[in-house]
Amino acid sequence: MNLLDKSVRVAATLMLGAAFAVTACSPGRPTPTSSPRPGASAPTGTGTGGTPPSATAPSSGGPLGSVGPLDLGNISISLEPFAEVDGGPLAITAPDDGSGRLFVAAQDGRVWVIEDGVALSNPAVDLGPRLRSGGEQGLLGIATHPAFPTDSRIFVNYTDGAGDTVVASLQIDPNDPNRINPDSHRKLLSIDQPHGNHNGGAVLFGPDGYLYVFTGDGGSGGDPQGNGQSREALLGKVLRLDIDAAAGDVGYVVPVDNPFVGGDGRDEIWHLGLRNPWRASFDRASGDLWIGDVGQGAWEEVDVARAAIGGLNFGWNTMEGAHCFNAADCNRDGLTLPVSEYGRDLGCTVIGGYVYRGSRFPALAGAYLFADYCSGRIFAIDATTTDLATPVEVGSGGGSISAFGEDADGELYVLTLDGGVSRLVATSG
Repeated sequence: MNLLDKSVRVAATLMLGAAFAVTACSPGRPTPTSSPRPGASAPTGTGTGGTPPSATAPSSGGPLGSVGPLDLGNISISLEPFAEVDGGPLAITAPDDGSGRLFVAAQDGRVWVIEDGVALSNPAVDLGPRLRSGGEQGLLGIATHPAFPTDSRIFVNYTDGAGDTVVASLQIDPNDPNRINPDSHRKLLSIDQPHGNHNGGAVLFGPDGYLYVFTGDGGSGGDPQGNGQSREALLGKVLRLDIDAAAGDVGYVVPVDNPFVGGDGRDEIWHLGLRNPWRASFDRASGDLWIGDVGQGAWEEVDVARAAIGGLNFGWNTMEGAHCFNAADCNRDGLTLPVSEYGRDLGCTVIGGYVYRGSRFPALAGAYLFADYCSGRIFAIDATTTDLATPVEVGSGGGSISAFGEDADGELYVLTLDGGVSRLVATSG
């Protein structure tokens, strides 16, 4: 069963009038030059695959630390209603400006500001006229610049009117911090999409200050174009871009320490071998990169790249999860296998989450939380795991969970496609 079949199966649960199962580019290659980002701390090493290094354990004590050992079997997660937004919320970003605000991107192109638990009555911006929405297309990702509000840019990832991926920046209106100036739109990257599904869509800033862009394999089913394993395609990848050093008409430059710079492969690639990465996050304590990668028909997986390691190959379409895809045996040399997976008995579309680093629930510190869109199950694993960890079911969101989000204090939120924005609450005992 391919992911298009999956979309049909869950379509009846959706509120947007079109099937949405998170899942779809032959790239038009820009020609920026490579340049280091001034003042950024460079990664300490890159690799070409294999087993990731041991996790960096969280510090003990303080708001980022754990009180005692992590006991997932003794933790229960619930969702506390927080706000409602229209248009199918898919992503959250939180400016670290002391305001406590959340910016929520909706599939239909609107960006909503939530302030003091209330969604403002008018959207900050409506990008609907620029994009194609429905199915697995629309406004898929949003991020604020790490130097916000000094640098007031907002970054978005969407599918344009032709169905192709666009990464663009916009500016906060200088006269209204809750408005985004639509005329400030600047396209940074465009990627042709051969099909309407598997668009990925997340955009994140890493601890190094670079922008990370997550792309699916181009769609259809089974990766017929082999994009996941191709170093010449931007599809099925994590891209790492320096948007601060860019000038003039160039949207970005490539960090000189990206693993394929000057060699065999696109310079923009940081990791490869992904099918449809749906939601990713950096652990604010360790710097590890966590990715939920939607499976083809049997296995949903969670991947991790330990801090500052580039060039990992997560295996698609040689592997689906920790299993050979469409083969009794396969060559796993050079592949980084998932740290967790689950099968169709537990759900059908993984939603990547966050490692909890807030202060409200000390017993949850160091747990990586994620969910399944179809079943609504919420799972957790120990973020320090170095083995294939069985996910522990710790709660339920009732289905249609579309994303997790993190505020400036490290507290977590959960979005549902019907418009719900909830705070994550943990209890133990």
